Amino acid sequence: MKVLVAVKRVVDYNVKVRVKADNTGVDLANVKMSMNPFCEIGVEEAIRLKEKGIATEVVAVSIGPATAQEQLRTALALGADRAILVETAEELSSLAVAKLLKAVVDQEQPQLVMLGKQAIDSDNNQTGQMLGALTGYAQGTFASKVEVSGDKVNVTREIDGGLQTVTLNLPAIVTTDLRLNEPRYASLPNIMKAKKKPLETITPDSLGVSTASTVKTLKVEAPATRSAGIKVADVAQLVEKLKNEAKVI
Repeated sequence: MKVLVAVKRVVDYNVKVRVKADNTGVDLANVKMSMNPFCEIGVEEAIRLKEKGIATEVVAVSIGPATAQEQLRTALALGADRAILVETAEELSSLAVAKLLKAVVDQEQPQLVMLGKQAIDSDNNQTGQMLGALTGYAQGTFASKVEVSGDKVNVTREIDGGLQTVTLNLPAIVTTDLRLNEPRYASLPNIMKAKKKPLETITPDSLGVSTASTVKTLKVEAPATRSAGIKVADVAQLVEKLKNEAKVI
């Protein structure tokens, strides 16, 4: 069974992002970039399936600039067998990404496609569902447990009311949630081995996919700074301030 895992290059989650002075986007100059944490969970789950003898090949795919090779090499160091980079400098919408992934899926014909449920930069939570619609594959989103049995996969997913388990026919698409697993660290020998693993670079044009977006970012602003709180002496003073200053009662 071949597993295709999508990974995205994002600003490292430990970095405090800064908005550009002209409010056109986020300042990425000299900022540490990493693999999206949810995507890392997807890579880990695919590798675990291979270690169990269920998956025979794990292919990592990323869509972005040439520098995204760094995140693909990380996936290879973690245990992926080969990688594909769809190289583009454009800022793509979720739909454009899903269309490109669909083209890769058509070429690779994986039995299981894994994606992070969302990226920590755009927080859209759309690509997996859109890919499911475009491919017609069954989908299990927000997975906290994945079990493959024959030609089916059982996905335990986190919903508002608790947990829900769905059985999907393969091929299928699964988006990963935080509680699915804890990703491993890449060892130094595996990092060195990853440099020799195959990494193919292709373009959207070679896939025959138009990445023109119908969405335009008008302005990006940092969240408003919260003012410091105050302490009140007693309940009477609290009620007075809520009534006369905050005007909420």
